[in-house]
Amino acid sequence: MVHPLTWQRAGQSDDKLREFLLPALVDLGASVIIQDARHDYLLVANLPEVWLPDGWESGTLASPTDSSLFGAEVAARLTSLKAEMLEAGQKGQLEVMVGAEQFFEFRVQAVEFAHGGLHLVTTIVDRSEERHRERLLRALLREVSHRSKNLLAIIQSIALQTARYSGSLDLFLHKFRGRLYSLSQSQDLITDSSWRGAYFFDLVQQQTEKYLPENRDLVSVRGVNLLLSPNASLHLGLALHELIVNAVSHGSLLHSSLPIEVSCTRKRIDGHDMVRMVWNEPLSLAADEKNDPQDMKAHFGSTVLERVVPASVNGKAEYIIAKDRISYHLTFPLEPGVTDEG
Repeated sequence: MVHPLTWQRAGQSDDKLREFLLPALVDLGASVIIQDARHDYLLVANLPEVWLPDGWESGTLASPTDSSLFGAEVAARLTSLKAEMLEAGQKGQLEVMVGAEQFFEFRVQAVEFAHGGLHLVTTIVDRSEERHRERLLRALLREVSHRSKNLLAIIQSIALQTARYSGSLDLFLHKFRGRLYSLSQSQDLITDSSWRGAYFFDLVQQQTEKYLPENRDLVSVRGVNLLLSPNASLHLGLALHELIVNAVSHGSLLHSSLPIEVSCTRKRIDGHDMVRMVWNEPLSLAADEKNDPQDMKAHFGSTVLERVVPASVNGKAEYIIAKDRISYHLTFPLEPGVTDEG
């Protein structure tokens, strides 16, 4: 009996229909098993390789059973499922895991044939790739959740510290917005690299170009262009933000046109691979006294540079303010797998 949703030319036999349908199912990657009402096998097509029995290719295979093809455990589950298939139209399904990587879905339905009565048609579909994608997606979602919580913790810390060192709401909003923008810029680089991190040179460029759109040559970058971890990228970006804001607001950068030198190097210290970032900002001796760099020690910037950033990357920092220059040295452990742009 042809399925009611199937059109068939009058006089066309079911055998002829099967002759065309089976290759189409095989081409889709589905396996097909047909059994009679006693669950005796009548046809097996395109069986997955993991279950191919001896004698399959030579054609010498004896009449198969669920147990001989799929093993006792899967056979018991199939037997239980098929026991419920007593009327045409009834359906059931189960999923079988083979090893640690392969997943197969068994779909069983009862079909009334025009000649021969009730039969069971089982299709087996390989779901391994689909399940692998699902597991990968779940892992990515857990990672996004973890990173989001870390980012929120950083934002909370910035908000608290900014409030502590802001004398007014307007000043708080001004500083807080700038620091959030810094985080968002660094996060963009991390996202673009598929969460691997950000390259040092890109961090410097992104954190400084907003404040020096027409004077980019005032920041010179050299050394090794390391791909830093996401955590190091966020906090190093924050440090760079504070340094460039201080340079523009309190230093003599735009007045003297003396370029700032920023470098990144790899060092071996006490048997450990370390990253060392140096910010070297020359000061004009003719700078206004009201912009004395020492005033910066009373602001949140120094707290970020001397405490927040080094603690977050498990490193050490020196923030030195002299008459002729401002320098910042940050040294922290190099995480395993860190590479450079070559």
